[in-house]
Amino acid sequence: MKTAEDVLRIVKELRIKLVQLWFADILGMLKCVTIMDRDLEDVLDCGKGFDGSSITGYAEAEESDIIAKPEPFTFQVLPWEGDDEPVGRMFCDILLPDGSPYPGDPRYALKRVLKEASDMGFTYYIGPELEYFYFLSNKYPEVIDEGGYFDLVPNDVANKLRKETTLVLEKMGIPVETSHHEVAPSQHEIDLRYQEALIMADYAVTYRMVVKEIAQQKNIYASFMPKPIFGVNGSGMHVHQSLFKGDKNAFFSSEDKYHLSDVAKCFIAGQLRYAREMCVVLAQWVNSYKRLVPGYEAPVYVSWAQRNRTALIRVPLYKPGNENATRAEIRCPDPACNLYLAFAVMLKAGLEGIKKNYKIADPVEPNIYKMETSELESRKLKSLPDNLMEAIKEAEKSALVKETLGEHIFTRFIYNKKKEWEESRMQVTSHEIGKYFSIL
Repeated sequence: MKTAEDVLRIVKELRIKLVQLWFADILGMLKCVTIMDRDLEDVLDCGKGFDGSSITGYAEAEESDIIAKPEPFTFQVLPWEGDDEPVGRMFCDILLPDGSPYPGDPRYALKRVLKEASDMGFTYYIGPELEYFYFLSNKYPEVIDEGGYFDLVPNDVANKLRKETTLVLEKMGIPVETSHHEVAPSQHEIDLRYQEALIMADYAVTYRMVVKEIAQQKNIYASFMPKPIFGVNGSGMHVHQSLFKGDKNAFFSSEDKYHLSDVAKCFIAGQLRYAREMCVVLAQWVNSYKRLVPGYEAPVYVSWAQRNRTALIRVPLYKPGNENATRAEIRCPDPACNLYLAFAVMLKAGLEGIKKNYKIADPVEPNIYKMETSELESRKLKSLPDNLMEAIKEAEKSALVKETLGEHIFTRFIYNKKKEWEESRMQVTSHEIGKYFSIL
């Protein structure tokens, strides 16, 4: 854990002249202000003031002065900037001029829920799997390979990009678990080793930046868009979750037939109960709902299972002697969401399940997509929202989502999502032109 003194020492030793201060707006877009090394000590102590009125979802014009206060433990050197003129970066807390947390800061929203978990004795660990595509340009989704799941192709450009990305992440102190080709052509995945949620949120934001940066250096465009190509799998972000008490996994029970503790069952029950309400945060774009359809390994129905990958939450089978690996994998988030807000609502829903002792039904192991309507009704399986507007309406009624995000973020987030929906709803698409123009 680096201190301010450590950062100052490293910057001096490496002769770093520029330090980037990173933070996210309410939609999860990465923002940056760069300072000179001569100002670093003062910024570490007092923060860097800026105009928040120009940041999506932040301050109004009449209350625009806010502060980016860097957290020293997040300091890393950016390997892609080169060794000749190294550049550092830190993630920031966003503060009001009086030093109190700024209510529009998504990172602070996550910190609040993590504090709630800590007060209950829990540490929230997560391991997200962020999928993405490589394309020849950012103008049109033209793939660079025709590979499939786990394919290895000689002289594969994408494989080399994944390799370089992995090495850069490791150099930055971000441990990588695995990397591989995904199901769709030109679709790939690099999995980060599980970590405490705030650290992982920073890691995952960095990961998205590194994937794009390394690709761009090779004149390739990397996209985390949930569904960039019709007719093939979209990109998801399956998130493996567990709660620990000290060094013990609170999700594990040796006595339960599923090896799940009561804590784990209540946590899962909470996420299932609030799944529709929090979906707008986990799948926040109009395009997200093009992915959440039957037939492409994305979940549609609110259920849990062990083997069944069509369920919303999957509990991987327990391997004897590996108690710490007991976890719940939620499968509806996509990699384009605001990671801080997504992890916050996921945890909040689980904690509510624990507090209120929610019960879960039996797991649904058959393939849900092959069930008849009558069976879906008999099992009382609810579906996730069909589109962004339906998800917005669910969130607007949700006390849990509003409490998790806070009034400031909640109001502005919903406003932005409604605006996005209206803009999309009025568009005339190429599909409509191709299907109707010549016959109507």
